[in-house]
Amino acid sequence: MPGDLKLVELLGDFSEDEREHLSDHLESSSLVEGRVLFEEGAESEGLVLLLSGDLDLETRDGGKVGRVGAGGALGGLSLVTPGRREVTALAVGACEVATLDRGAFRRLMDDVPRVACKLLEALLRDAAGNLREGLPVLKGTIDSANGPQ
Repeated sequence: MPGDLKLVELLGDFSEDEREHLSDHLESSSLVEGRVLFEEGAESEGLVLLLSGDLDLETRDGGKVGRVGAGGALGGLSLVTPGRREVTALAVGACEVATLDRGAFRRLMDDVPRVACKLLEALLRDAAGNLREGLPVLKGTIDSANGPQ
Protein backbone atom coordinates (compact mmCIF):
# COMPACT_ATOMS: atom_id res chain seq x y z
CA MET A 1 0.00 0.00 0.00
CA PRO A 2 2.82 2.59 0.54
CA GLY A 3 3.15 2.95 -3.24
CA ASP A 4 -0.58 3.63 -3.54
CA LEU A 5 -0.22 6.42 -0.99
CA LYS A 6 2.01 8.33 -3.43
CA LEU A 7 -1.21 9.20 -5.27
CA VAL A 8 -2.75 10.91 -2.23
CA GLU A 9 -2.32 14.67 -2.57
CA LEU A 10 -2.51 15.18 1.21
CA LEU A 11 0.61 13.03 1.60
CA GLY A 12 2.60 14.75 -1.15
CA ASP A 13 5.37 15.83 1.23
CA PHE A 14 5.73 12.38 2.83
CA SER A 15 8.84 10.32 2.17
CA GLU A 16 8.60 6.64 1.26
CA ASP A 17 9.60 5.78 4.84
CA GLU A 18 6.87 8.04 6.28
CA ARG A 19 4.24 6.55 3.96
CA GLU A 20 5.38 3.08 5.07
CA HIS A 21 4.93 3.98 8.75
CA LEU A 22 1.50 5.46 8.03
CA SER A 23 0.41 2.43 5.99
CA ASP A 24 1.15 0.18 8.98
CA HIS A 25 -1.76 1.93 10.76
CA LEU A 26 -4.25 2.02 7.86
CA GLU A 27 -7.11 -0.36 7.09
CA SER A 28 -7.75 -0.91 3.40
CA SER A 29 -11.00 -1.95 1.80
CA SER A 30 -12.65 -2.27 -1.60
CA LEU A 31 -16.01 -0.84 -2.57
CA VAL A 32 -18.24 -1.94 -5.43
CA GLU A 33 -20.31 0.49 -7.48
CA GLY A 34 -23.16 1.98 -5.50
CA ARG A 35 -21.75 0.98 -2.10
CA VAL A 36 -22.08 3.60 0.62
CA LEU A 37 -18.77 4.31 2.37
CA PHE A 38 -20.41 6.47 5.03
CA GLU A 39 -23.74 8.22 5.52
CA GLU A 40 -24.62 11.81 6.26
CA GLY A 41 -25.20 12.25 9.99
CA ALA A 42 -23.11 9.22 11.01
CA GLU A 43 -20.29 9.70 13.49
CA SER A 44 -17.13 10.63 11.61
CA GLU A 45 -14.61 8.04 12.66
CA GLY A 46 -11.46 9.23 10.93
CA LEU A 47 -9.52 9.91 7.78
CA VAL A 48 -10.46 8.25 4.48
CA LEU A 49 -7.89 8.16 1.66
CA LEU A 50 -9.27 7.34 -1.78
CA LEU A 51 -6.63 5.23 -3.53
CA SER A 52 -8.60 4.47 -6.71
CA GLY A 53 -12.00 5.21 -8.16
CA ASP A 54 -14.44 8.03 -7.44
CA LEU A 55 -16.87 8.84 -4.65
CA ASP A 56 -19.98 10.95 -5.16
CA LEU A 57 -20.82 13.18 -2.21
CA GLU A 58 -24.53 13.67 -1.60
CA THR A 59 -26.79 15.28 0.97
CA ARG A 60 -30.28 14.16 1.89
CA ASP A 61 -31.87 17.43 0.86
CA GLY A 62 -29.57 18.69 -1.87
CA GLY A 63 -28.56 15.65 -3.88
CA LYS A 64 -25.07 15.45 -5.34
CA VAL A 65 -22.76 18.17 -4.03
CA GLY A 66 -19.43 16.94 -5.33
CA ARG A 67 -17.12 14.14 -6.34
CA VAL A 68 -13.78 13.03 -4.91
CA GLY A 69 -11.38 11.18 -7.15
CA ALA A 70 -8.37 8.96 -6.61
CA GLY A 71 -5.82 10.74 -4.44
CA GLY A 72 -8.48 12.58 -2.45
CA ALA A 73 -8.96 12.57 1.31
CA LEU A 74 -12.04 13.01 3.48
CA GLY A 75 -12.69 13.44 7.20
CA GLY A 76 -9.16 14.05 8.41
CA LEU A 77 -10.04 16.59 11.07
CA SER A 78 -12.27 14.01 12.73
CA LEU A 79 -9.06 12.38 13.97
CA VAL A 80 -8.90 15.17 16.56
CA THR A 81 -12.38 16.73 16.46
CA PRO A 82 -15.26 14.25 16.64
CA GLY A 83 -18.38 15.16 14.71
CA ARG A 84 -20.97 13.95 12.25
CA ARG A 85 -20.48 13.35 8.53
CA GLU A 86 -21.84 16.24 6.48
CA VAL A 87 -22.48 14.11 3.37
CA THR A 88 -23.03 10.57 2.19
CA ALA A 89 -20.12 9.10 0.18
CA LEU A 90 -21.18 6.66 -2.54
CA ALA A 91 -18.82 4.60 -4.76
CA VAL A 92 -18.93 5.42 -8.47
CA GLY A 93 -17.59 2.17 -9.87
CA ALA A 94 -15.02 0.11 -8.00
CA CYS A 95 -12.98 1.98 -5.37
CA GLU A 96 -10.08 1.26 -3.06
CA VAL A 97 -9.91 3.19 0.19
CA ALA A 98 -7.61 3.28 3.18
CA THR A 99 -8.88 4.52 6.53
CA LEU A 100 -7.18 5.75 9.68
CA ASP A 101 -9.53 5.77 12.66
CA ARG A 102 -8.92 7.68 15.90
CA GLY A 103 -7.52 4.65 17.71
CA ALA A 104 -5.05 3.93 14.92
CA PHE A 105 -4.07 7.61 14.86
CA ARG A 106 -3.35 7.49 18.59
CA ARG A 107 -1.17 4.43 18.03
CA LEU A 108 0.61 6.29 15.22
CA MET A 109 1.25 9.18 17.66
CA ASP A 110 2.79 6.73 20.13
CA ASP A 111 4.73 4.69 17.56
CA VAL A 112 5.97 7.36 15.14
CA PRO A 113 5.21 10.85 16.51
CA ARG A 114 6.99 12.69 13.69
CA VAL A 115 4.73 11.00 11.09
CA ALA A 116 1.60 11.77 13.15
CA CYS A 117 2.73 15.39 13.46
CA LYS A 118 3.41 15.62 9.72
CA LEU A 119 -0.06 14.21 9.02
CA LEU A 120 -1.65 16.80 11.33
CA GLU A 121 0.30 19.58 9.59
CA ALA A 122 -0.94 18.36 6.20
CA LEU A 123 -4.55 18.18 7.45
CA LEU A 124 -4.38 21.69 8.90
CA ARG A 125 -2.79 23.06 5.72
CA ASP A 126 -5.59 21.45 3.70
CA ALA A 127 -8.28 22.80 6.05
CA ALA A 128 -6.77 26.30 5.91
CA GLY A 129 -6.79 26.18 2.10
CA ASN A 130 -10.44 25.09 2.08
CA LEU A 131 -11.31 27.91 4.46
CA ARG A 132 -9.53 30.49 2.31
CA GLU A 133 -11.41 29.24 -0.77
CA GLY A 134 -14.73 29.57 1.07
CA LEU A 135 -14.17 33.06 2.50
CA PRO A 136 -15.62 34.94 -0.49
CA VAL A 137 -18.81 32.84 -0.28
CA LEU A 138 -19.00 33.40 3.48
CA LYS A 139 -18.45 37.13 3.05
CA GLY A 140 -21.21 37.27 0.41
CA THR A 141 -23.59 35.42 2.74
CA ILE A 142 -22.84 37.80 5.61
CA ASP A 143 -23.18 40.85 3.37
CA SER A 144 -26.56 39.59 2.10
CA ALA A 145 -27.77 38.95 5.64
CA ASN A 146 -26.76 42.46 6.76
CA GLY A 147 -28.52 44.13 3.82
CA PRO A 148 -27.37 47.28 2.02
CA GLN A 149 -24.78 49.36 3.83
